[in-house]
Amino acid sequence: MTTDTANLGRRRKPSGALAQVLRAPRVEAQHPRRLRPLLIAEAANPEWSSVPLVGWNLSRAIARQTDALVVTQIRNRTAFLRAGLVEGEDFIAIDNERVAAALHRFGERIRGGSNKGWTMVTATASLAYYSFERELWSALGPRLKAGEFDVVHRITPLSATSQSGIAHHLKRINVPFVIGPLNGGTPWPAAFDAVRRRELEWLTPWRDLHRLMPAYGATRYKAAAVLAGSNAAFEQLSKQVQAKTFWLPENGVDPQRFPFTQRRMRDGVLRVAFVGRLVPYKGADILVEAVARIVSDSAIELLIIGEGPEREALDQAVAARRLNGKVRFLPWQEQSALASALADVHVLALPSVREFGGGVVAEALSLGLVPVVANHGGPPELIDEATGIAVDFTDRESLIAGFAASLRRLASEPGLVERMSAAGGERARRLLTWDAKAERILAIYDWVIGRGARPQFLNPKLDVHHEITRTN
Repeated sequence: MTTDTANLGRRRKPSGALAQVLRAPRVEAQHPRRLRPLLIAEAANPEWSSVPLVGWNLSRAIARQTDALVVTQIRNRTAFLRAGLVEGEDFIAIDNERVAAALHRFGERIRGGSNKGWTMVTATASLAYYSFERELWSALGPRLKAGEFDVVHRITPLSATSQSGIAHHLKRINVPFVIGPLNGGTPWPAAFDAVRRRELEWLTPWRDLHRLMPAYGATRYKAAAVLAGSNAAFEQLSKQVQAKTFWLPENGVDPQRFPFTQRRMRDGVLRVAFVGRLVPYKGADILVEAVARIVSDSAIELLIIGEGPEREALDQAVAARRLNGKVRFLPWQEQSALASALADVHVLALPSVREFGGGVVAEALSLGLVPVVANHGGPPELIDEATGIAVDFTDRESLIAGFAASLRRLASEPGLVERMSAAGGERARRLLTWDAKAERILAIYDWVIGRGARPQFLNPKLDVHHEITRTN
């Protein structure tokens, strides 16, 4: 996770005005009362990517429909202010930077290199999170005890290895606690253990030790509801916890930033894009191999958007397979520029063998691209047979062959591309916008506070979908 280095090692006490706000109960408005959730988004930042962007977008979508107060970490404070939020009214920033910065430096020192050892980075961040919640309870405990908030929802961290020490406090004072979407822990496919080692994920086999962490049980058993970001995350929970768990992928889209365009192969050429870090498990090399196998009999072009340590090897693979006229590269694109970069593309290909969420898949659907993904982890749960293709595989060779066959099929069936494009855009607007996700979460809030029925959601494992209607 990106860290604002300007704040490392620096503690900042709340100003007199903020300290006053922290102590004072909120004055109710004269109009009918809206739901008042306390949203914990330790990682939330509109200027970053990955988890902080999820925390920002989801908390803002919920806040648009409620009188929410967001609690975030001090490193995000300046970005919140630049976005126009009012400190003390819209958000509160918790300063546990002395602990967080020290553990961040330790994690960076032992991870093994940039873009490597992400499990170790997550583990050290999970240790730091204890201090964040301790400071949070000190600041907001009195207001919670006074009954100011209807529900507390921990949105981020997303990792199930970060435990919530406040869960038992909230249970004791009868404030419902919602946690999630939790994600992570998707197993590495057995045939890709060499890739795991190249990623320096040596801590992965020991991940289940997080079950011994303080507050592991309370985090789950004393929560009123749990959101699972994937079926893998759902299956990691006990049967008792699963009974109050809802499937809700963490990734969403802003349809204004990723506007739908109907995709058509006007010149008969299938244009495919890969978007992601150029690291071993993302599989850009697999995609190059797949294109090389069909380029002689299919009109196809490949665009690779991203940066990372595999770039040189990819250049060599393109040259060795004489694909210089068929494959081109672009550096990493900010979200604000990504839609333009993909304007002429028909297909988003993601051969990643260990993807928890797959935010780029949701963005592709919103834009009208047809996703072709490895059938493992979170990405295949975002699509169905009408909107994309999930490629079954057992090893590297079967994954290459599966992607080659899928791309050949799309290149030969322009009508299929058009139909999937239209269906994918509709699916994104119906299920995957941040506002749509917020509606589902608010239905859960209604349930845990006793003013609504237990909601049911789409679950790809059950292959059913129930529309959610909240009682206003």
